[in-house]
Amino acid sequence: MNFPEHNIPVVPTGEFVAFPGTTFTLLIKRGRTNAAVKRAQEDDHWLVCVAHKEDGTRDVGSAGLMRIGVLAKIEEARPTKGAMHLVLTAHERFQIVDIQDAESFIVASGHPLPDRTDTDERTLNSLRDSLQTLAEETLELIPTDTSSLVAALKKSLDPGQLSYQVAQYMSLNRSEAQELLETISLKNRLLRVLELLVVRKEGLKVQSKIRETLSESLSKKQREVLLREQLKAIQDELGEGTEGPSAEDYRDRIAKAEMPDEARKVALREASRLERMGDQSAESHVIRNYLDLLCELPWKIGETAAIDLDKADEILNRDHYGLGEIKKRIIEHLAVMKLRPEKRGSILLFVGPPGVGKTSLGKSIAESLGRAFVRVSLGGVRDDADIRGHRRTYVGALPGRIVDGIRRARTKDPVFVLDEIDKVSRGWGGDPSSALLEVLDPEQNLNFHDHYLDVAFDLSQVLFIATANTKETIPPPLLDRMEIIEMSGYTTDEKFHIARDHLFPRELEEHGLSPSQVELSEDALMKIIETYTREAGVRALKRELSRIARNSASRIARQAGEHIAIHPQDLHAILGPPRFEYEELSAERIPGVVTGLAWTPVGGEILFVEAASIPGDGKVFVTGKLGDVMRESSQIAVALARSRLENRAKTVIYKDRDIHIHVPGGAVPKDGPSAGVTMFTAVSSMMLGISVDPKIAMTGEITLQGKCLPVGGIKEKILAAIRSGVEEILIPARNQKDLEEISPEILQSVTIHFVSSIDDVMQRIFGELGAFPLRKPEPEVLHATVSPPDSHLHRGGPHPFS
Repeated sequence: MNFPEHNIPVVPTGEFVAFPGTTFTLLIKRGRTNAAVKRAQEDDHWLVCVAHKEDGTRDVGSAGLMRIGVLAKIEEARPTKGAMHLVLTAHERFQIVDIQDAESFIVASGHPLPDRTDTDERTLNSLRDSLQTLAEETLELIPTDTSSLVAALKKSLDPGQLSYQVAQYMSLNRSEAQELLETISLKNRLLRVLELLVVRKEGLKVQSKIRETLSESLSKKQREVLLREQLKAIQDELGEGTEGPSAEDYRDRIAKAEMPDEARKVALREASRLERMGDQSAESHVIRNYLDLLCELPWKIGETAAIDLDKADEILNRDHYGLGEIKKRIIEHLAVMKLRPEKRGSILLFVGPPGVGKTSLGKSIAESLGRAFVRVSLGGVRDDADIRGHRRTYVGALPGRIVDGIRRARTKDPVFVLDEIDKVSRGWGGDPSSALLEVLDPEQNLNFHDHYLDVAFDLSQVLFIATANTKETIPPPLLDRMEIIEMSGYTTDEKFHIARDHLFPRELEEHGLSPSQVELSEDALMKIIETYTREAGVRALKRELSRIARNSASRIARQAGEHIAIHPQDLHAILGPPRFEYEELSAERIPGVVTGLAWTPVGGEILFVEAASIPGDGKVFVTGKLGDVMRESSQIAVALARSRLENRAKTVIYKDRDIHIHVPGGAVPKDGPSAGVTMFTAVSSMMLGISVDPKIAMTGEITLQGKCLPVGGIKEKILAAIRSGVEEILIPARNQKDLEEISPEILQSVTIHFVSSIDDVMQRIFGELGAFPLRKPEPEVLHATVSPPDSHLHRGGPHPFS
């Protein structure tokens, strides 16, 4: 190993002398020594540890230090109670050649000083064996378990290292220890350690006789006190003392914790075990951790603040724009809690895409109730022990996330958010969702049993709120215990207000800016929303606003006092080119091309369905990376169009023509039960040779009987249609109830037509040309006024089937 030799930070060790090959701890309190440690941490972690020349001195300069110490490396450094706790390993004896008082600490230069072997190997081995034997006999006289020390000495085969190990365990004063460190002759050092050890052994024999004499006359209690004092003194000498609380300290804490009888009995039993075991046992640390948990848990039910519904409504409106129905449902839940405090109601489950504010809603609820807020992420949890905890018989056992969250909350009635509950999966360690059943079931969580805690804990006062991106992956028994509140995402207008009123001011504050220094125009903000982000929530939008704030901070820092105004034309230089473009309606009318509406996890989209006829043998081809559901919809659409339009296209020989249906964007997977109406209209437009106005969009599923079935995502689809310039939308009549979720201001910009069958679709799109001889459309089914049908038709070009 290559050791440093120049300008090494120096740590004075007082009366303590460290030996090479040993690991020791230091408690650093002085500023100069702290500075030396920090410099070593910045470089290569090497220090020179050297004792003082005189006993009783504290803060000395370079002149008051020995000239031989050890070269040690920092293994661990942690702050504790205004000081620095260091764990160091001494590697080599170090001869100081030059030592100086630097500006804030002492530095030294020198070289390693290895042992000098001045005798033959046979003599050294004999001295080593004698030292091992004498050390074992001496350790046996110590009234405590020294088996680990004996085992360590037996493993030491190097004579020089053995001499240092034995010297470390002996009660040597500073001068004796420094004498051994400075003894370069290996033979002389072994003889000196043997001499000192003989004296130590004789002293222990005398102490042993004294203890035997006293034990006969002292009572059991007095003997225990004496033995504990002697044990504590020995541990302090060996550097194995502990700063942990005693059993009496824990008994006082147990009395103040107001535990239930079961928990108190367990805690007192563990305190008694700790008292009998003593600090030397390795298990004492495990018992202390367990008692700390028992004493820190909030066993007592405190006074719960009164629920103020007006305040809750104010906080929800302050922190979240829009989400009217969701806020209403939350207020209803809080109202029930106010009227029936003892009622253990259902668990709220917020389901929605990332970034829509599911977790922040939990924070707002906690603030409105005046309760503590705890969040635990369950994403990727595959082990039952993550929920219930590990049994304390295992090494490194920990309490489960639920109990640990209650401990952090320090109250028995926090608002507890279980994030990403849909990402819990079963692993080799058990099924976490089964453990969550007990947590979330109001009838079972009165006596929740954590394996580590091993006593029942009441979770009935906790307000649990779960969040998920989708409910499809949540096991049905677990989903049955929760009340689902779906959050579909924000509209463009809602995102605009959220960014203007909340996100951007907060980003300016976090970057040390004020609204008077940076101005973001409304047009620029709208362009960021529409062309730089595509999401249901506002997380990506927040990142883009953060980039603008960082860019502005950089410009203002270079030129103080500058006022920055950001307009749409400035975004390219700050954020780069736009990342997204929405589908645009085509001005060209082509038979067989129809505008459809689709739902995606980040909102609605428009898509185009294209149909064409080519010579063949009556097959149907579907392209565009469609899923099984959309492929089945295409088969139904073709069959239905052929059966209904057979009288309209008598010249068509179906067995000699193939029909090809294509949805552009082949790299993007598409699936879902809402494209049947659009595919039927595209095929009908192709067969009739009549184009459809691209400003008419539609959605809905169909059956072979021609019925239009309801679909989901109506709100997102309508918003996407309006954003793309669509003027009229056809949706299934049974989806009329979904329009209640959309504000009237949005619906004023588009005409909605409700259709219950493909007869209504044909009548609405193709007018009289779409009327079937077997069935006339029922006027009462249509609930909206449309322009004359001829305005949607375009006759021209060759008939696709001719």
